[in-house]
Amino acid sequence: MKKTIDLPENPYLLLTPGPLTTSDTVKTAMLKDWCTWDDDYNNIVQDVRRKLVDLATKENGFTSVLMQGSGTASVESVIGSVIPESGKLAVLTNGVYGNRIVEIAEYLNIPVVAIDSGETGSSNVEKLDEILASDSAITHVAVVHCETTTGMLNPIDEVSKVVTSHGKVFIVDAMSSFAGVEMDIAALNIDFLISSANKCIQGVPGFGFVIARTECMEQIKGIARSLSLDLYAQWKCMEDNNGKWRFTSPTHVVRAFYQALLELEAEGGIAQRAARYSNSQRTLVKGMRILGFDTLLQDSDHSPIITSFYSPTDAGYSFKEFYYKLKSRGFVIYPGKVSNADCFRIGNIGDVQPEDMTRLVQVISESMYWEESSVVA
Repeated sequence: MKKTIDLPENPYLLLTPGPLTTSDTVKTAMLKDWCTWDDDYNNIVQDVRRKLVDLATKENGFTSVLMQGSGTASVESVIGSVIPESGKLAVLTNGVYGNRIVEIAEYLNIPVVAIDSGETGSSNVEKLDEILASDSAITHVAVVHCETTTGMLNPIDEVSKVVTSHGKVFIVDAMSSFAGVEMDIAALNIDFLISSANKCIQGVPGFGFVIARTECMEQIKGIARSLSLDLYAQWKCMEDNNGKWRFTSPTHVVRAFYQALLELEAEGGIAQRAARYSNSQRTLVKGMRILGFDTLLQDSDHSPIITSFYSPTDAGYSFKEFYYKLKSRGFVIYPGKVSNADCFRIGNIGDVQPEDMTRLVQVISESMYWEESSVVA
């Protein structure tokens, strides 16, 4: 006799930039097994692909492809599959994930120029314009939209204008922003946009995806520097075989992602989800400032995804102890990733509501065990 199971109650909310807290219905969607060759499954893949394009733009001429692995695997797939041997990449960097794109290019022996704004500086659009004007060898430009190192939301509209004016291919790592921030990739002249299942669409980890101009996809055949990360080959297989993946696909994760897409639609689409995220972030920042915590970034630079706060300077403070106190009360936060500032980060994407941020602030106020809260100004 088969046993039935009840989903365990989540012991805490993941206040991170992904993986994140998912709904019970997304979790439940993973309880059925699927055959990768069967049309029932591959029809879901095709529906996912169509829905992703519809979320990105209402214009024609775009397509999407799913890629096994982490979000970084999808970024590497794009960098390694779209830049030819004669190409050169410029990357706007202001954190770990922009630097990772540079590192990927270096691993693949792709000529690359890093335009670094520093971890608390917005993308240097003026410098990009100067470099593109002076270096005709550059063929592609990449930028991270939401740099979760700090929570910075980079101005991709301004970057787009410069990239378009110089006629370069535009690659956007929208890993932590797609479906959480409103954008139209056609209006932004984005040629390749990259994101992941376990971010603002609120699925679980296991694959990333690329939304691209169909014309651009058709032009990259034979460029890939990797078998398993060949973006064109994956796309072509899905195009020609009703959504079939080249290699074993994460079936349960895909089905959960499909459920997450339906729940995004039920919430009211990206506009409503973005409004919820923004409301949660404002609630968090307001409450934390009342407690004496300052944000690393200016308000104008904040994304609604994750926020960096300066750590208390009191000698009794320990992030590890603070972390476990919050975890015991139902909240998991993130350590800082900034190299020259002592910070911690709190995200609010996922199945998290503004009232959860209010509860979190109350729990933090009760967990400030150090004698005098002295927060870096």
